[in-house]
Amino acid sequence: MRPRGTANQLEDRRRRAIALLRAGKTYRSVARTLKASLSSVVRWYQAYRQEGLRALRARPSPGRPSRLSEPQQERLRRLLVAGALQAGYATDLWTLQRIAKLIERQFGVRYTTVGVWKLLRVGLDWSWQKPERRATQRDEAAIERWKRQTWPHIKKRPTAWGPSRVPRRKRVPAHPSRG
Repeated sequence: MRPRGTANQLEDRRRRAIALLRAGKTYRSVARTLKASLSSVVRWYQAYRQEGLRALRARPSPGRPSRLSEPQQERLRRLLVAGALQAGYATDLWTLQRIAKLIERQFGVRYTTVGVWKLLRVGLDWSWQKPERRATQRDEAAIERWKRQTWPHIKKRPTAWGPSRVPRRKRVPAHPSRG
């Protein structure tokens, strides 16, 4: 799995690893310091020995680039944080379809719902959130009062240890005539 960080941040991490190794640190201590795997540190050092610092350079990420530039993504983030009500919707709930419409209105770029999801996950580093359902006529003060006053009387209490209320069986002799 790819570690978090921009390509330049990851390149700096690899360069720090080489600097630490050249300063006499062990592979294990460098891996621990940079929170990298031991095999990655060894691989970086081998690449450095074969090709020099050029081998540690950041490479462009594969795949199609986003259709929104970095400043546009930042502007989208601000619009989403402002809320759906601010964007003209009746409820303050963002859906993928609503975000796609917002992107098309604001930036003139069309996204499918799958494309919006990928943009949110990868570009903006956002995750899916499910809104908590609550009744509109909910009375928080009444709920709190019920929890303090009524619930303790309803709630089961742990019983103190003692013999069970079920009486023990009486022993019946196997042969009643001998008894």
